[in-house]
Amino acid sequence: MSKKILIIDDDPDIVESTKMILESEGYEVISESGPEEGFASAVNQTPDLIILDVMMIEPDDGFFVASKIKSKLPDVPIIMYSSVSNALGYDYGMNNVVKVDMFIDKPVEPSVLLEAIGKLIKGKKG
Repeated sequence: MSKKILIIDDDPDIVESTKMILESEGYEVISESGPEEGFASAVNQTPDLIILDVMMIEPDDGFFVASKIKSKLPDVPIIMYSSVSNALGYDYGMNNVVKVDMFIDKPVEPSVLLEAIGKLIKGKKG
């Protein structure tokens, strides 16, 4: 059975390109474009991993969604990705802004994303 990954991002181009990369590696991919839909899908689908954008409808949507998801699904790893840290020079991971499992800057190289996913879901049943 393939691992299920949920992408929560409002940029359809990012979602589609990420989806293609993941599906080519055998992952089952579901996606949502908004924070509320993303949270509902996470709770209903219980994915093996979530890839979450920081900025969606509001600039901090990703932080709130990550907190809500972790309160319901504490064992599901979350990769938060954003181009904001590159643009502003702000390192979310170093400042412990939100408890996610990994931060990655967009744009992300496919090999970097796949390596991160492999590290976070290695050993998970599925």
